[in-house]
Amino acid sequence: MFVIIGYIIVFSSVIGGFLLAGGHVAALIQPAEFIIIVGAAVGAFITAHGGAPMKAIFAAVPGAFKASRYNKALYMELFALLYELLSKVRKEGLMSIEADVDDPQNSPIFSKYPIVVADHVVIEFLCDYLRLMVGGNLNPFEIENLMDIEIETHHSEGAMPVNALARMADSLPAYGIVAAVMGVVHTMESVGVSPAELGRLIAAALVGTFLGILISYGFVSPLSTRLEHRLNDVHRVLQCVKVTLLASLNGYAPPVAVEFGRKALNSEDRPGFLELEEHLKKARSGGR
Repeated sequence: MFVIIGYIIVFSSVIGGFLLAGGHVAALIQPAEFIIIVGAAVGAFITAHGGAPMKAIFAAVPGAFKASRYNKALYMELFALLYELLSKVRKEGLMSIEADVDDPQNSPIFSKYPIVVADHVVIEFLCDYLRLMVGGNLNPFEIENLMDIEIETHHSEGAMPVNALARMADSLPAYGIVAAVMGVVHTMESVGVSPAELGRLIAAALVGTFLGILISYGFVSPLSTRLEHRLNDVHRVLQCVKVTLLASLNGYAPPVAVEFGRKALNSEDRPGFLELEEHLKKARSGGR
């Protein structure tokens, strides 16, 4: 929603200011300039990212138009889930959660937390490392190193759409200059026409520079930044799971381990200490 609102503000401000200055919108309608700029940018984009990378980029872009699912409600559910799992481990041993982590979709514990279960990235990360804790002999340092490698890999994959759109945004003003230069070439070969027609040709050429800059900094670059925020959200939730599990592995009680995870959050999403404690009490009593 905010992306659409932002785009409307950008477009209306630019066009509205142009109209207030006495400009004519018809002068900005230059299909040839638009085809040169967008066509060249798309062609270069396909050349650089054709195949699997392009599929990943197209899959990521729609997410920029949606509100982030990593909000306080998700984190509260996540902490309650972690607390319940770690409490069960502390009371009954690691083997007691083997069936839960092997099939979280049908687990009586996981089924209480549908918002978290719907996020396959978080669930896969959580269950993979709980499975290692159950069946492996890895020490906390080895698991932490493995977690860091996986988070870094995930971040690197997620950065591909961000970097691709950022590079496209950087190239669009240059393609605008290409379109403008081609317009100037066309103008120079038409020097015998009337002054009015010559002015129209010059205006059309300058629209190329205008479109390249506007599309770049008004539309594509903000979309890249939006995707970067989404990537950081995923990175943060994985870090939250990581520090909670490591705290448990190092012998801390479930309430303390969950507190480690709470500290990994940004202030805007982080529940207060007493707020989280009250939420966990309700979860324990089944009054979620």
